Amino acid sequence: MKRSRARLAAAGALLALAAAAVAQQQAPESLLPPGFGDPVPPPSQSQPPASVPSGDTPVLPLNTPPSAATLAADDAALARELGIEPEAEEAEPELTPEEEALLNYDLPEHARRPADHVGLFSGPPGLGYAAFGRADGRFLATLMRRMDAPLASRWASILLRRALLTDAPTPRGVSAPDWVAERAWLLLRMGEADAARMLVDRMDIDRQSPKLLAVTAQVALANGDPAALCPLVDKGEAASTEPLWPMARGMCAALSGEGGTAAALLDRVRAKRIARGIDLLLAEKVAGASSGRRSVNIEWTGVDKLTSWRFGLATATGVAIPAALIDGSGPHVLAWSARSPMIAPEVRLPAMRAAAAMGVVSNAGLVDLYGLIADRTDPTAIQDSPAGRLRVAYAGADGDARIGALRDLWKAEEPRDRYAGLILTARAAARVAPSDDYGDDASTLIAAMLTAGLDRAAARWSSIAAGRGDGEDGWALLVVGAPAPVDVASDRALAWAGAQSGERAAKGPLLIAALAGLDRLNPAQAATAAQEAGFTLGVTDRWGKALEAAVRAGQTGTVALLAAAALQTSDWRGVPPGHFYQLIAALRRVGLEGEARMIAAEAITRA
Repeated sequence: MKRSRARLAAAGALLALAAAAVAQQQAPESLLPPGFGDPVPPPSQSQPPASVPSGDTPVLPLNTPPSAATLAADDAALARELGIEPEAEEAEPELTPEEEALLNYDLPEHARRPADHVGLFSGPPGLGYAAFGRADGRFLATLMRRMDAPLASRWASILLRRALLTDAPTPRGVSAPDWVAERAWLLLRMGEADAARMLVDRMDIDRQSPKLLAVTAQVALANGDPAALCPLVDKGEAASTEPLWPMARGMCAALSGEGGTAAALLDRVRAKRIARGIDLLLAEKVAGASSGRRSVNIEWTGVDKLTSWRFGLATATGVAIPAALIDGSGPHVLAWSARSPMIAPEVRLPAMRAAAAMGVVSNAGLVDLYGLIADRTDPTAIQDSPAGRLRVAYAGADGDARIGALRDLWKAEEPRDRYAGLILTARAAARVAPSDDYGDDASTLIAAMLTAGLDRAAARWSSIAAGRGDGEDGWALLVVGAPAPVDVASDRALAWAGAQSGERAAKGPLLIAALAGLDRLNPAQAATAAQEAGFTLGVTDRWGKALEAAVRAGQTGTVALLAAAALQTSDWRGVPPGHFYQLIAALRRVGLEGEARMIAAEAITRA
């Protein structure tokens, strides 16, 4: 096996990386309630994946996508179809016996992580060892690279995260490091900085390709952890001329207690004009915070763009970032900041609510943050605060008190924030006993419960919801979201769909599509209902054909990716009903019916 000499240059940093990775091995919190979804059994045997040479380095900052992965020359037809030219493989020099011995001394072979399959979940909540089967890795990598995240659906994002973190063999046609890089980079764009970090930490540093090296640097910055750059500096400077690496070397010297060296290195960056302005000042602030030698004041005047470098170093040093810069950087940056322990809970709250709506933060995580805020609130003022109302919603003296608190917590002007309020109150809603006295709130209670997958608790309201008018969502939510069919009739479905108008008009076709995809209408009923709703079941475009092929091959991970591709919109009203039917049906057919039901219920709630 040929190994690059660059591995030897990074050998001295391997132990530091291993130490940093130990703290990151804890799996991310599950966003699913206990028992939700069944595991996919692994196959009895597998075949080793093919590999191709590494591709180009992604360009910083994160807003610019990484370059395309290199393609194997034996699939020119696919290369032309994707519009990517293949590259020839270059031979790499052998290490000398002395160099090999030194490398193995630092990290014995038995201590190395496997590179042919990299992920966090070998069992649930992963999608199984055969999640990607024999799918072409180049197609999957291109699909991920072009994904416009975050998605319209919180539940589709949760499923996509599980797929990307599944410990499955590297697909054919793509190298293992580049496969990890593409997955981590998509996770970052989804706002999943924690998950991306745990994924890249599973690949030994000497096995990182230039692409993975660049993505790993982005992951460190998204997590506000400049120290995580230190094991990468030698390889980074050898592989790239980005100004990030000379500045990182200076910061890392300070973090190692070498304040004088750090000052000299950063002075050299300034003298050579490698970097300047706020980027260099932030690096000096990190170095000063470590060594106590420099006090740096950060001013954002004149800064019109928030790069990952600026976000990461400002977050690490507790420098407040202007809201206008964060708002102009995309929802994924809000999700990054939501998980930062350096930011006060009160300041993080809007970001946490946004991250919950995106699928990054669970109901439990959001409730925990409100608990932290309650602990910091004056006891005399807590009763009238959101944290105090949440306490009443969970543990009020009676049902009327709890319902009153829930109504207050559901009030919000912006749709995403309203949905976050439903997520926040999911388990409190499940504590409300079904009663006709609360019939006016039944639809909202059901919607709240289904945001956390509490489908059985929501189903208790079926008789009350069935008696409400077609202008409410409760019945529609349960006919697609309940674990067993609830009063499903094509006439009622058509009547409900036809009653939706104005801003609610998109709900009707999506309900018909979901019922057909879940097989809760027979084929004849489904076809008639779809025609009445103005769309055709099934899609015969390239996406539809690829999805059908993945379903037939049992590739749950590929199905999750393609389903996500159909939800690349900020508004559920932009999701075509025909595509929605096909993705719901595909998820059901590969054993992900629970996820399909939650996505369908979310569509009814948010469209």
